[in-house]
Amino acid sequence: MNLIIQESVILGAGAAAILLQVAEPGVAAGVNEHSNFAERVGDRLRTTMTYVYCVGFGTPSEKRAIANAVTRVHKHVNGVLNEGERKKKGQRYSALDPELQLWVAATLYYTGLDIYQRVFGPIEDEHLHEEIYHEYAVIAISLQVPPEMWPRDRRAFLEYWDAKVAQLQVTQHAREVARDLLYLPRAPWYLRVLTPSLRCLTAELLPPRIREYFGLRSNSFWYHVHMLGLRAVYRWLPLMVRSLPVRYYLWDMRRRLSCHRPVFHKGIGS
Repeated sequence: MNLIIQESVILGAGAAAILLQVAEPGVAAGVNEHSNFAERVGDRLRTTMTYVYCVGFGTPSEKRAIANAVTRVHKHVNGVLNEGERKKKGQRYSALDPELQLWVAATLYYTGLDIYQRVFGPIEDEHLHEEIYHEYAVIAISLQVPPEMWPRDRRAFLEYWDAKVAQLQVTQHAREVARDLLYLPRAPWYLRVLTPSLRCLTAELLPPRIREYFGLRSNSFWYHVHMLGLRAVYRWLPLMVRSLPVRYYLWDMRRRLSCHRPVFHKGIGS
């Protein structure tokens, strides 16, 4: 997993991963009804990346501490679905649901690998592909997902992925999260000026069906302009620079743990 997860370029796929996650109504309801997402988009990013980097690079004791912290927050994220398929309305959702956690982990693997290959080129070694895939399982199984739920190999995963994408629904909850994420209406102006580029990249990373449901448009010209610039600069940076987010989030996590401060707060999303 280190090959992919250490690269800060995976953050560029973060918005696509979140939109895919909230296209599952249970995740969308949890995020929209139990977090102040619009005001604290950065905190949700910190929550997710601290967890991902910790399970990838942390010590055993740090992994246990972070998994316990995530679980404590997730215990408060539950309710009744009021959107989505009619047959599912009225059903309860919970952030502790292994199926929802499996889907969240799946989006992190798929989008991270996708943007990595768009920048560095396709991974031709199938053995390496499988190794990366199996190492990503730790993101799911460190919480409530039993190991046997993670698809047994990449082929099984892609079958799961295609079936899941085909049944995703973009509810009003999901659209509200997308608006806050892609337009940053309450963020400072110097962050909002970056949102056109964010929307351009995110649109290309999403499956066409999901892109259309979120009202995003594919713009291949500007996408290729962005990718040419990214490839021209990012690939030539030393790994020490490309992996700065890993070191920053691990440092922040360890500082909070050493001071006995909560790593995650209620109300920032799962």
